[in-house]
Amino acid sequence: MKPPKLISLLVCWLGVFLTANSDLASDREALLALRTAVRGRTMGWNVTETNPCSWLGVKCESDRVTELRLPGRALVGKLPPGLGNLTKLLSLSLRVNALSGPLPNDLVNLVNLQKLYLQGNSFSGPIPEFLFKLKNLTRLNLDKNKFSGEISPGFNNLTSLVSLHLEENELTGSIPELGLSSLGQFNVSFNQLNGSVPAKLSGWPKNAFEGNLLCGKPLKPCNETESAGKKNKLAGGAIAGIVIGSIIGFLVIVAIVIFLCKRKKNGENGTNFVVTGKPQEAETARGRAVMDRSLSTGSSSAPKGNVKSGGGSKSLVFFGDAVRVFDLEDLLRASAEVLGKGTFGTTYKAALDRGVSMAVKRLKEVAVSEKEFKEKIEEIGRMDHVNLVPLRAYYYSRDEKLLVYDYMPMGSLSALLHGARGSGRTPLIWETRSGIAVGAARAITYLHSQGPTTSHGNIKSSNILLTRSYEACVSDFCLAHLASPTSTPNRISGYRAPELTDTSKVTQKADVYSFGVLLLELLTGKPPTQAIMNDEGVDLPRWVHSVVREEWTAEVFDSELLRYQNVEEDMVQLLHIALECTVTYPDSRPSMGEVTSRIQELYSSSLQHGHDPNPDISHDGDDGLS
Repeated sequence: MKPPKLISLLVCWLGVFLTANSDLASDREALLALRTAVRGRTMGWNVTETNPCSWLGVKCESDRVTELRLPGRALVGKLPPGLGNLTKLLSLSLRVNALSGPLPNDLVNLVNLQKLYLQGNSFSGPIPEFLFKLKNLTRLNLDKNKFSGEISPGFNNLTSLVSLHLEENELTGSIPELGLSSLGQFNVSFNQLNGSVPAKLSGWPKNAFEGNLLCGKPLKPCNETESAGKKNKLAGGAIAGIVIGSIIGFLVIVAIVIFLCKRKKNGENGTNFVVTGKPQEAETARGRAVMDRSLSTGSSSAPKGNVKSGGGSKSLVFFGDAVRVFDLEDLLRASAEVLGKGTFGTTYKAALDRGVSMAVKRLKEVAVSEKEFKEKIEEIGRMDHVNLVPLRAYYYSRDEKLLVYDYMPMGSLSALLHGARGSGRTPLIWETRSGIAVGAARAITYLHSQGPTTSHGNIKSSNILLTRSYEACVSDFCLAHLASPTSTPNRISGYRAPELTDTSKVTQKADVYSFGVLLLELLTGKPPTQAIMNDEGVDLPRWVHSVVREEWTAEVFDSELLRYQNVEEDMVQLLHIALECTVTYPDSRPSMGEVTSRIQELYSSSLQHGHDPNPDISHDGDDGLS
């Protein structure tokens, strides 16, 4: 090779090298500008490193930044100009922070961008027109912000878009015709939109449009809405009449209530098992009458094995050798608060005269004989594990079946996870969640150890109750065999294994699947039966599997967990256990014994990080059994 030609090749190579270094240096400067603008000390970046590709949340290819993922990092302020210099960026996630203001105009330079996740911030102003020039966008999540103005027909330029989320903003006007044939996820709910739903969008479910002033399929017909509006335009005199009538009606109701209270104080006994709970429990009055009627003709069968009962025909059957502090009459005299309707019946908190509270479940749709019922219940009553809610007693008659459990005043995992998440809520930290997972896993493993045909049959977060130290106690176990199989297929939707067609015959592998969904619920903070939450419109396991396949594992975690960076590896390991539990084929799922062993190792590892596993957690929600 001639020297001049060799020199020219070296010069060319050097130019390429310097250009690549220059591009990466430019990317680094853009990231540092972002860090400065949004108070990004929580990003976990070592800014002394010259190569930004090693920074947390940054991914590179060919010496250029291609992914930037900073969800839930407590970022505050406005996005600065300069992000547009990341011209090779494919994915940008800044969700669940406190970012505000308009989006910077230089984002128009991100021509390769495919995924943009900005939900859960306070961005404001109109949705910028430059977004419609990013033709490679496939996912655009702008929900839970303060974007205003109208929805632009410019969205039709994004022909590759498969996911569009604009819910919970301040958007106004009508919805334009959007002819995006590739769109698989769409939501504009809870804005200030009006007018009719465009024909091309009428196939989406109601919850994609709720919380607006919209009409037309899938909502109410527009003519009904208009006529209702006309009927509502009442004269001032009519309105005044309605107000006065309402006040008089209210005073009459108050007088009746006072009268009834005085009668009660004067010693008139009302119906036993008085319900003071949720007013929507319309069946309660009928249930009390059924209970009184059935107890008057109750069974007087003798107890078996290690159980003991009171005398007479109206008797509770107790388990174990514990001293009884109440009998059936005490239970019926107790005031009762409705705790909730569960898969197998309604549950009440019964406050007894002696200051003791019990949880009483009124079973429904029992489809087995009296002999089979008693044999199964007595088998359940003998089960003893620290992480099971113990069954203390039962009552059986032709019309009424009652189960009496310990009352758990801290409520359920469902209430703790999905209760109010306002400013007064203390986050449910990782060590608490993993501890709950360990306790629940131990209880289910114990159930499975009772025999190859023994299963829980109804694993869900509302059946994981909590002690005052936030330890899990599993309830509603082994009742599936007693329920009518013709009326239960949709009861545990979201948790039910795909192979399960008869929910009275739940296998242990089906339990493993349901427990895997429970783990996903703990990790994501999303309820599996609320499809709109699950990004957005598929069941929870499918959604998590799809996100993990795209190597966006961190996107699935609850924002309350993202602040604990030192346990991220443990979170990912628990996620993989959950995914193994929720595979389609039952034989490919691990046993509960194996699952428990692996979760216990993770829990021990988490405690070594030095966090308090049992913080004072405030929550709202249901108590007891449901």
